[in-house]
Amino acid sequence: MKINFEEIFKNIKIDENLVLYIRPLIYIFIAVVFYMIINKITGIFFDRHKEALMDRQLNRIITLKAMTMSIIKYVIVFAVILATMANFGIDVTSLLAGLGIAGAILGLAFQDFVKDIIAGFSIITENQYEVGDLIEVGDFKGRVTSVGLKTTRIRDYRGKVKIISNRNISELINWSRHDTLAEVKVSAAYENDPDKVLEVLEMVKKELDGSMEEMTDEIKIYPMTALESNGITYTIQCKCKSYKHFAVQRAIRHEVYKAFKANKIKIPYPQLEVHNGSSK
Repeated sequence: MKINFEEIFKNIKIDENLVLYIRPLIYIFIAVVFYMIINKITGIFFDRHKEALMDRQLNRIITLKAMTMSIIKYVIVFAVILATMANFGIDVTSLLAGLGIAGAILGLAFQDFVKDIIAGFSIITENQYEVGDLIEVGDFKGRVTSVGLKTTRIRDYRGKVKIISNRNISELINWSRHDTLAEVKVSAAYENDPDKVLEVLEMVKKELDGSMEEMTDEIKIYPMTALESNGITYTIQCKCKSYKHFAVQRAIRHEVYKAFKANKIKIPYPQLEVHNGSSK
């Protein structure tokens, strides 16, 4: 027995209205799959070259990848919208031709959104910051976790994530571009011999120089940088890797305290003298 499939399909009638509403779902499905494939290919390409890149280059590529995927996402969404409109009989060609006027109207309606996109391009082209950089925007300081066309995400050391519109990032401090300076001010009481204090600080310098990977230069000691009401101030400085100065400062304070205690160098502290009012 021979089955005639052509006759069978001819007799199957599909409601045209149903097809009209199914097509947009197909467009969305294809768009999602297409986006996932591009994201996967980009990720594979990135991982293959990851080990050969330096940290700065790595952060730059991560930022560019995030920005590129953000652009692709908006392009795909726009294409799906146009395809859906064409599916429902809207003249897309005429619509595209009139985008000049529509763009001006939409620009007024969505001017903040446009400002975000322009600011996002400016951030990338001017290399203001990258994913992984430590930046300070206003009173919030943290590491950049993602840079998109519209927003930038920053996470601080406590795990708080702040999402900032790109247009609002007009001024910032980038702590990751250059070495930072570790600075410790040490006070010694006036009854100490200044030469001995300086000798002890030189011992601390000799002990710490080159002992920490965070340090990028040798320690410098500046004697008698201030004469305070209760003691003499000495300043200790050292250049270190980007935003690693806190660890270096802690290490310096720790060694100075041990050295002062071992060499009987008096550290000034507030003292209260009490008189009972009796006279002899």
